[in-house]
Amino acid sequence: MGAGVSMVSMEDAGKTAAIAALADPLRSRLFELVRGAGRPVSRDQAAEATGISRSLAAFHLDKLVERGLLTHSYARPSGRSGPGAGRPSKMYVPSDLEIEVSIPERRYDVIGKLLVDSILAQSDEADRSDVAYEVAAQEGHRLGEEIRAEQRMRPPGTERALATATDILRDRGYEPYPADDGALRLRSCPFHALARHAPELVCRMNRSFIEGIVRGIGNQSLEAALEPTPGECCVVLRPRRNEGTSRSTGKSLSL
Repeated sequence: MGAGVSMVSMEDAGKTAAIAALADPLRSRLFELVRGAGRPVSRDQAAEATGISRSLAAFHLDKLVERGLLTHSYARPSGRSGPGAGRPSKMYVPSDLEIEVSIPERRYDVIGKLLVDSILAQSDEADRSDVAYEVAAQEGHRLGEEIRAEQRMRPPGTERALATATDILRDRGYEPYPADDGALRLRSCPFHALARHAPELVCRMNRSFIEGIVRGIGNQSLEAALEPTPGECCVVLRPRRNEGTSRSTGKSLSL
């Protein structure tokens, strides 16, 4: 019993230290920069983006590594290889540390798990899934319509719809970032714990929710696709592909 208490307290202490590290405004900016980049960030890139010296950027980035918020590796800068390419640079990426603060602690994950289990316990698998996906789509559509009304938005094209979806999803903890292929990828899944518990159900509900948002703001040119990627949300928002193209990669949704 004592060992268990000690282990929990060490975990809590680590998360407290991570939160404290973000109290510094500059350190917080660097953390958000790396999380939003969608690719490893070097010290030089971080310094240029924040307008500080390379040595100061290195100091704060390494502090974020010490607190478990970032991890690092070494690689040559993009586009440089072979003799004369220089020494590998220290590159920073987000860690998988999840921090949730609530005093006193709230266990919404427990009730969420119970609700998911209650859906899975229904006898007719097709019916239970269809209802869950429809509810998620309706809620996303309602949210999208609210945003559209607030902004008095006309039906947006692809570019504006992506920008609007980025703002909506960022506000809800998805941490969206633009990928090189023109898609909007999501570094974080707000339902990660539930998705690990029941990936098939929760990931598809998530896809329905996000596509509902896009339809709610009045756009028809984007689609939410299931493209499981390690360390990220399994949903990707991209311009609609040709008719007949599947919205799922066919990969397993096990997380």
